[in-house]
Amino acid sequence: MEDKKVLEILSDYRNKSNKDLKEVLNFLNSDFEKTKDLIVKLTYHLDKTEESYNKVFIEFKKRINNE
Repeated sequence: MEDKKVLEILSDYRNKSNKDLKEVLNFLNSDFEKTKDLIVKLTYHLDKTEESYNKVFIEFKKRINNE
C-alpha cells in the first residue's frame, strides 16, 4: 500500500469502506511490527556498543594513569 493512500484513508477514515480500513489496519500492523523489531535490534546493538566502549575506555584510562 502506498503512503499516499494510507494518509488519504487515515485523514477521512470515518467515511472509508471496510475494505480500506482493513487494508490500513494490515499496513499499520505490519509497520508497527517492523518498527518494533528494529527498535529491539538497535537496542541490543546500542548496549553492545556501550559495553565495548566502556571496556576500551577503562583500559585506556589505566594506560594513561601508568605513564
